[in-house]
Amino acid sequence: MSVVTSIANRIGTITMNHRRVNPLSGSLINDISNAIDALEREDVRVVVLRAPKGAQVFSAGHDVKELPTNGRDPLTYNDPLRQLVRKIETLSLPVIAMVEGSVWGGACELVFGCDLIIAARHATFAITPAKLGVPYNLYGTLNLVKVAGIHLLKEMLFTAEPVSVTRLEAAGVVNHVVGAVELETFTMNLASQIAKASPLVLRVLKEEMRVLANAHPLNPETYERLQALRRQVYDSNDYQEGIRAFLQKRQPEFKGN
Repeated sequence: MSVVTSIANRIGTITMNHRRVNPLSGSLINDISNAIDALEREDVRVVVLRAPKGAQVFSAGHDVKELPTNGRDPLTYNDPLRQLVRKIETLSLPVIAMVEGSVWGGACELVFGCDLIIAARHATFAITPAKLGVPYNLYGTLNLVKVAGIHLLKEMLFTAEPVSVTRLEAAGVVNHVVGAVELETFTMNLASQIAKASPLVLRVLKEEMRVLANAHPLNPETYERLQALRRQVYDSNDYQEGIRAFLQKRQPEFKGN
């Protein structure tokens, strides 16, 4: 198992413990999803998602070795990460991301998809698909837009460079930033307060906010045009170059074709 699950005081904790930097492989995502299902069957009122104590990397994001190289779009409705983020969004329990270390690529969306984010002061976030030549789909981009301000998000997407957690806290993306030593105690104290609230009310409030946050109409023509643009990327030489460069641990040389 690539996760460790525990329950105490109606707080369920899922600790990712997969290949040192927790790449979001199919196996890790499946284990997180199964852990959520198991906690939902227990007397749990709130879930905490975390990396091991002292982690330098919370998660390295998508496991690039699992991305297809045949031009197929890996970020479809049935992509494992898409399914996990939807599960967290629709889960009747509040989910707190307790972030220690750096957060990369698709792991940013996983964290932003949680209901609350508590992070250590040294944490950083980098949304890196532009460096890989992988375009986000509409669902993933919308998830980011709902959390981060549009100008901050554009900078993060266009540069793919790490952003400090203190800057994200100032922008309202992260709820609290605390010292690494205090992180676990602070998070569990907050979770304990949530665990005392009415679970029926929490379920209604979470669903109401999910529905309101997703109230973004999009006509079919616009959707099809955006999908066509994404298709061009997956059929391009640049997409292949991005994957090769990552695996060869070098800077990609994108040529725009």
